[in-house]
Amino acid sequence: MKHPVLLFVLFLVNVPVLIAQEAIIDTSYYQIYPEHITGRYYFSRKYTALKIKDKKREVDYLYMPNTTLNMGVGATYKNISLNLAYGFGFLNPDNGQGETKYLDAQAHIYPRKMVVDLFLQLYKGYYLLPEGLAAAEGENFLIRPDLKIQKLGASLQYVFNHGKFSYRAAFLQNEWQKKSAGTFLLGAEIYGGLAHEESNLVPAGLLDDPGRNFKTIRFFELGPNAGYAYTLVIKKHFFITASAAANLGLGYATYHGEAGRHTQWAVRPNYFLRSFAGYNSSTWSVNVNYVHNNVGLPEYGGFSSAMMTGNYRLNFVYRFLPGPRLKQKLRPVDRLLKR
Repeated sequence: MKHPVLLFVLFLVNVPVLIAQEAIIDTSYYQIYPEHITGRYYFSRKYTALKIKDKKREVDYLYMPNTTLNMGVGATYKNISLNLAYGFGFLNPDNGQGETKYLDAQAHIYPRKMVVDLFLQLYKGYYLLPEGLAAAEGENFLIRPDLKIQKLGASLQYVFNHGKFSYRAAFLQNEWQKKSAGTFLLGAEIYGGLAHEESNLVPAGLLDDPGRNFKTIRFFELGPNAGYAYTLVIKKHFFITASAAANLGLGYATYHGEAGRHTQWAVRPNYFLRSFAGYNSSTWSVNVNYVHNNVGLPEYGGFSSAMMTGNYRLNFVYRFLPGPRLKQKLRPVDRLLKR
């Protein structure tokens, strides 16, 4: 959050009730380390943004939150990850982008055969891009401190080539992809949420017809998705992973404005992108990763809107076997995961 707040996140728990996790693994493609602890030192930033495109005037309005760049430490043991992060002041100078208060809980979970993504975003306080658009004299950005954006959603995908392709190697770094491999993905997504600003979402004076403006968007949609992921391994240690999935979401958006309330139903294309790159070995890894989810909303009054959620990270990772004392303390975790 804008004021330094300790983020205590313990939700990357891959409970195998979703699907049986036993799978035949081709160890010539990737190596697993079931008894190791994967420790990480990392930097990360999350965001949920709203893009409104005025198709009549060919103008884009992008509302971005002023989220913090966090520095933290974490660890993964078997199917459980724990991360602690802090938004230190020296990493987050005041650039005139206002204050954002937010709760952003993103869970990107990678069981052996599945990819599970959960989203809970509660944001208040945004600034408008491009810089200078509708900003007051002497200010770089138009600040909307009362703009609220909320999003709740989930995505579930089946990983067909799970015996040769590892998402964990790229995202959690508790495995090591040694050879290039790819996989098709198939699943479903569901999203709902709202955006609300008392003084209209499009700044006053920027519209040819103020009657087109609106204060609130409420939306809900769901539908199937399909995609493909591929990891290119160079000289066994360097890797680039890219994943793209498209979703056809059937749903509605309700717009509240001066002209009243209007509900639009439509089938909208959405997309989910992931990218990872870095160096991996049996003991340590350095990598960057980026996750971006785009949910398009049904059009109204010449406006096309989309809600975008993302998370990017830089990780420094070291993998090691726990000693006898630490192994003793981890036995309750071992018993829990065997149930």
